[in-house]
Amino acid sequence: MTIGWWTRASLAALALAAAPVPAQTVPGSDASRGELLYKTHCIGCHSAQVHWRDTKLASDWTSLTAQVRRWQTNTGLGWSDEEIADVTRYLNTRYYHFQPPRRQVDAAPSTVASAHPLRN
Repeated sequence: MTIGWWTRASLAALALAAAPVPAQTVPGSDASRGELLYKTHCIGCHSAQVHWRDTKLASDWTSLTAQVRRWQTNTGLGWSDEEIADVTRYLNTRYYHFQPPRRQVDAAPSTVASAHPLRN
């Protein structure tokens, strides 16, 4: 038995729909890359209610990042650290409002050496 053209076309459409979408902002769109990644790959299983439930697994920025990393790994998305950070930022802005980590300013080696108590 051969597969008809309709079945082949349907399978091709499903394969294209499941393919990873490049992480970028759509020109003319207000959506961030994190929002686009989330809405493309996550919203199918996660309604907004998952972020509001009492037993949520994310309790701070670090655990939110860990959950984004965990689920992109479980679903085989293969996101980069930057993409994970983008989705974490989107979720934090939209739902969680955790205090993000402060960025460390790169200091000159001499400043670091003199400021560090164990290096003096």
